[in-house]
Amino acid sequence: MTSPARPGAVKSADRTVELLEVLSASDRRLTLTELHRELSYPKSSLYMLLQTLVARGWVEVDPERGTYGIGVRALLVGTSYLDHDPVVRAAIRVMEQVRQDVNETVHLARLDGPDVVYLASRESEHHLRVVSRVGRRLPAHSTSLGKALLATRTRDEVELILPAELTALTPNTVIDRTALHDQLAGFRNVGYAHEREENTPGLGCFAVALPYRNPVMDAMSCSVPLGRLDPDHERQVVSALLDAARTITELLRQFGR
Repeated sequence: MTSPARPGAVKSADRTVELLEVLSASDRRLTLTELHRELSYPKSSLYMLLQTLVARGWVEVDPERGTYGIGVRALLVGTSYLDHDPVVRAAIRVMEQVRQDVNETVHLARLDGPDVVYLASRESEHHLRVVSRVGRRLPAHSTSLGKALLATRTRDEVELILPAELTALTPNTVIDRTALHDQLAGFRNVGYAHEREENTPGLGCFAVALPYRNPVMDAMSCSVPLGRLDPDHERQVVSALLDAARTITELLRQFGR
């Protein structure tokens, strides 16, 4: 369902953004009927809006199936966002150093509402490794990245961020609110967050927040298949992440970010 129009919003612009968000959130192309059902716009207006976006390259159409998906223009704008983001620019080299030091996949993500969005990744050289695409969105409560960010906030602030119902991505996802708050309190004390198989079976993950600004919005993580996650490797990963967080934070504060 379409969300209510924002105060002061221009209707055509609001509809355009909502349409692009629906298309980007879908794992497949959608028909006009499916988009109409999701957005509840007049079908004729929706069709004309789609044709305009197709002509401008923001939406692509499969004429044989009559389905619509995100176009290449959206990719170019998204890439521009990353190219100009000072945090991504500062973090990339540090992430590469962490990857070399521990030979595991390293991620950078940003809190966006109740979710984290992946901004950058550096993959392990192991045959068995984690691959996460830039732009991937996951619930904050189910990831070490999100937990690291939530742990920088008070209990009341966390409740304002979390959805009314916590979704379980695996049988191990912590969805009891009291248990989650207890978990976050422990992470505040040690200065990093971790999870095991809460969003991906067979995978453990560690994360640190990047406190260069308040509220803290960005975090870095390292994902490790449980098959090679022993205590020594865990200490190595956590140490590398804590050092990286200090380096990135100092760089960003130095340039007033």
